[in-house]
Amino acid sequence: MGPTLSTAKTRTAMRDAARVSAQTLLILLLTYVILRLLGIAWSVLWPLVVALLLTTLTWPPVRFLRRKGWPPALAASLVTLLFLVLIAGIVVLIAVPVSEQSGALGQGVVDGVQKVRDWASGPPLNISDDQVNSGLNSAIDKLQASVGDIANATLTGVSTIVNGLVTTILALFLMFFFLKDGPRFLPWLSRQLPGRFATDVPEIASRSWNTLGSFVRSQAFVGLLDAVFIGLGLWITGVKLVLPLAVLTFVTAFIPIVGAVFAGLVAVLIALVFSGWVKALIVLGIILLVQQLEGNVFQPMIQSRGLGLHAAVVLLAVTLGGNLAGIVGSLLAVPVAALIAVIWGYLREQLSVRPAEPVPEPGVPESPAGSPAGSSAGSPAGSSAGSSAGSPAGEAEAPA
Repeated sequence: MGPTLSTAKTRTAMRDAARVSAQTLLILLLTYVILRLLGIAWSVLWPLVVALLLTTLTWPPVRFLRRKGWPPALAASLVTLLFLVLIAGIVVLIAVPVSEQSGALGQGVVDGVQKVRDWASGPPLNISDDQVNSGLNSAIDKLQASVGDIANATLTGVSTIVNGLVTTILALFLMFFFLKDGPRFLPWLSRQLPGRFATDVPEIASRSWNTLGSFVRSQAFVGLLDAVFIGLGLWITGVKLVLPLAVLTFVTAFIPIVGAVFAGLVAVLIALVFSGWVKALIVLGIILLVQQLEGNVFQPMIQSRGLGLHAAVVLLAVTLGGNLAGIVGSLLAVPVAALIAVIWGYLREQLSVRPAEPVPEPGVPESPAGSPAGSSAGSPAGSSAGSSAGSPAGEAEAPA
């Protein structure tokens, strides 16, 4: 006769499974409530997040100036002003060469469209001008029929731009205050929290700050690699506007997915307009190669080292963040995953139990290997020497 199920063990297993399930449901419910609250307060949290990311970039020079004796307000003001000048310089560096080439760029676009029409009119497509005009008329009719949708989309775009400007201005002000008063935040937070929270929460906040700094520095390094390699490729192929395109690649590297696609499309378009199809295809190949290396090699390796995350975790976090919240989710996926890892690591430290060290018996010294020293244990001199070397009390008594 085979073994039979134990009623007591089955009941215990079911009870444990029910308890774990109830606890899991409560944790999931709490997570859902927290996410809903974050969604409600997102209009305030988003400028705060942007300000924190900008502060991690600008804090090192402020820290240097404060160590040299500068007042906090003066150091924060100078670095904020220099940051704004740097942003304006980047805009000028991109806009001025483009504006100088705007005439040639416009003519190149017209010539490119004409080349496409000439190519389409020949074999194998053999599209005549009447068919092209018919297609254009159909497109115009569809545009006229969807004027309302276009107006709504335009209003939505304008609203998005306005919200972006408001977020940027608010983030800059918050960045200034973080630079000026940031070091006083953790002591203030410790005074506001009771019990262990006064120690745990500031410690987690400090570690999270270091993690955010690692994320921003690693992202900047990845953007620099993209800009250098793509700029070299454009320079070798002889494409115009190499420097503005390299700067644009570096700046858009901070916007996952969309930034790389936008910078790549601009580079291919300029190569097509000024240099023709062959160089445009070469530039497209260079950009695809660099972006594949960046997305699958450089970024996971660099961010995994700086953030303490495995490269596979970085890839999965970006994918999940993009599916859940689009561009913003892709931007915040990696730092959020790193912050979760920081919190989890701190909880493991607090919940871990270290094995107790063996306590030696009084008067019996231990050898370096951890076993009693047999030759000296039996003699009074050996016992006295062992107790003097093994404890602070012995060290205090030795001079006497």
